Amino acid sequence: MKTRFMNFAATTLPRGLLVCLPLLAAGAAHAQSRDALADLINEYRADPGSCGGWRADPAPPLAPHPALARARVAPGGYIDDALERAGYPVAEAKIIYVSGARNAEAAMDAVWGTQCRALLGAEWTSVGTARSGDSWQIVLARQSASPHVSHLSNARVARQSETRDIGKLILDAVNRARATPRNCGTRHFDAARPLTWNRSLASAAQAHSSDMARQSYFSHQGRDGSEVSDRAKHAGYRYLGIGENIAAGQKSADEVMAGWLASPGHCANIMDRWFTEMGSAYALGGGGSNSHPYWTQVFGTPK
Repeated sequence: MKTRFMNFAATTLPRGLLVCLPLLAAGAAHAQSRDALADLINEYRADPGSCGGWRADPAPPLAPHPALARARVAPGGYIDDALERAGYPVAEAKIIYVSGARNAEAAMDAVWGTQCRALLGAEWTSVGTARSGDSWQIVLARQSASPHVSHLSNARVARQSETRDIGKLILDAVNRARATPRNCGTRHFDAARPLTWNRSLASAAQAHSSDMARQSYFSHQGRDGSEVSDRAKHAGYRYLGIGENIAAGQKSADEVMAGWLASPGHCANIMDRWFTEMGSAYALGGGGSNSHPYWTQVFGTPK
């Protein structure tokens, strides 16, 4: 029986490679409609290539939000009022209009060259798109703080018990996702067995989130050159397979999970049946009103 070794990186691979790449060989879609253009925006954020002639860094996935999809804002209208009426408490938002696009792919082709900086903006956490004939509306936004957001952001270094509790919320959300067949982009995944919590993987996740928060960067590679495989080994985890999802800016477990599931590469890690264990953590970067979480989710298959 061959040993299966997997090492996934979901957001940092160069353009031209798959979003989730196994180093060695590693149902039906949900009834709800997918936001195809939002999916394409997340694929671009995961692997942007160039923007304005310069190499662009990957950006965290955006969570599709139904209020952003149903809001209608005429050019020159007041975006904040429209989003508030649609049920989205907005802190910051931008609207991009596209005309003459017969499908989501054509809309994305029309917009990414001229609006790449907006599409890659680190300030956004949510996205919603709407279509009327061959006209499209893209809304990029960040929610204003809720009581839960304020609680999460009060302390620069979260208590260990709090990070563990939120990590368990993410584990529960992952297992709910794995219980149902789904499509991650164009890849279909059958339902998979639930994952179990692993403290060593949680320690590896915490180490990376804390490092990103402390040094203000977003990458699977640590500032010391470490990869997820190195961090898992350092935490004492012996594995046959290892994988990692990261995100930044999302203010709750629900929001970060929505973003990961909306991004095909991250979603594939969540649904991969070969993984059996998981750990997750966050850390706060910035300061004061600019504090924002850095999230890490580490998957493993033990030896």
